[in-house]
Order: sequence, then structure tokens, then C-alpha cells
Amino acid sequence: MSQADIARFRRRCAQFRWLAIFMVVSVGALLALMLFVAPGVMLARGDTPVPPREWLTHLVRFLPTVFYLFAVWSIGAAMGQLSKGRLIQPTLVNALRRVGLALGFGGLFHVFGVTNVIRLIEGGRGGWAWFDVAGMTLGMIGGALFLLGGVMEQAGRVQAELDEMI
Repeated sequence: MSQADIARFRRRCAQFRWLAIFMVVSVGALLALMLFVAPGVMLARGDTPVPPREWLTHLVRFLPTVFYLFAVWSIGAAMGQLSKGRLIQPTLVNALRRVGLALGFGGLFHVFGVTNVIRLIEGGRGGWAWFDVAGMTLGMIGGALFLLGGVMEQAGRVQAELDEMI
């Protein structure tokens, strides 16, 4: 890989980092606006406030999004490290583990947690699981990424051991 290719790769990593930051900040701000600012403004103006049970239900429905945004933030952080010249293998191992956990927990909570917590809030109505294919897919991909991170970590240890022998 030439120096120009390395520079182009680092520049693209830096751009992707800023894209991830933009996404997390903008989506996070929209969530905060919908869940906290708008109800607060309504309450301050004396309008009919959102019933606490309904507000809590909305909060629970948006909780998987927090996990997904953490996954995007972790990818952006890894891209930022790569843009500064950090080694790919250790950066990738850390990113795969964090992204895998975030997507896995987000998917699991999306499929099983949201429905059951809302059942508790609403007094037992609804099903035990919401078989959302997208949530299941994200959970499975998250688990696979976490496992791949472990494999890459082991490969890095083996490579370091082999390098010591030479």
C-alpha cells in the first residue's frame, strides 16, 4: 500500500468518524426532544401533559435505539483512531467487541425486553415477545461480531508469539 493510499484511507476514516458523530448527535437530540423537551414544554405551558404511563411506554420503545447509537459511536471512535494512525488489529478487536455487544443487547431488548417491560407498565396486555426480524437480525449480527472480535484477539496473540520466535 502506497503512502497516498494510506493517506486516503485515513482521510476516509476521519470523514466516517464525523459522519458517525453527526448521526449520534442528531438522532440523540431528536430523541431527547421527543421524550424530554417537548413534554416539559407542554407541562410548562399548562397544556395537557402526556400521561406518565404513555411517556414511560415511549421511553421503553426508544431504549434499543440507545444501544444502536452506542454501536455507531463505537464505530466512529474506531475510525477516528485509525485516522490517527493506530494499528488496525487492536483497534478492530476493540470495535468489534463493543459494536457486537451493543447490537446484541439492543436486538435482544428490542425483541424481548420492550414487549415485556411494556406489559408490566400496561398491566399485562400484549405478547411475551415481538418477533421483529430486524431486531433478531441485529442481535445475531451483534453476537457474531463479538465472537469475531474474540477470534481476532486470539489471532493477534498468536501472531505476537510467532513474532517473538523469529
